[in-house]
Amino acid sequence: MIVSPSLLSADFAHLSRDIEMLNRSSCDWFHLDVMDGVFVPNISFGFPVMKAIAQYAGKPLDVHLMIVEPQKFVGEVAALGAKIMNVHYEACTHLHRVISQIHDAGMMAGVTLNPATPVSVLEDIICDVDLVLLMSVNPGFGGQKFIDATPEKCRRLRELIQRKGAKALIQIDGGVNRTTAPLLADVGADCLVAGNAIFKADNPQEEISFLKSLSQ
Repeated sequence: MIVSPSLLSADFAHLSRDIEMLNRSSCDWFHLDVMDGVFVPNISFGFPVMKAIAQYAGKPLDVHLMIVEPQKFVGEVAALGAKIMNVHYEACTHLHRVISQIHDAGMMAGVTLNPATPVSVLEDIICDVDLVLLMSVNPGFGGQKFIDATPEKCRRLRELIQRKGAKALIQIDGGVNRTTAPLLADVGADCLVAGNAIFKADNPQEEISFLKSLSQ
């Protein structure tokens, strides 16, 4: 299992400490949630903070843009050295064009679906994306309750990927913990994003190791 801890739940008064903890851990990526207060009802952090994180991160950056017009920032995300740039289906009128721009900038292209958006909208583009993120909470805030319909939605996405012969990874974000993570592994999730479950744990590295140990 790929594990991408969400820095949104880190202690921003001691961010370097939490970054170093993740560097020492078995996690795979750093998940960076960018919120603009327009597409989602919250504001998180922007490029100055992400540049600081990139300077000290020992793992690839998994950048999730919960913003309007994400295509305007492809160059800036690439300049961070990010591995993945993830945009919301709901925020992109011309999604294929944005995916092409992300690929042209040398990054993996991810597409996120909000909880109410069906996986069927990806029917004609699933072979062009590298990763699909299913939101298992309504985006905007950490610490929300996991939406119970998510495992079934993940299963349908896995079926679509297999039917189309696509290579996209399935990532899940929201309410991922020791209870929900095994359910997601069972239905084909490749990557888990976890925030509070890791950073609020008594032993964050142990939580990461648990998530890493899960398999399909």
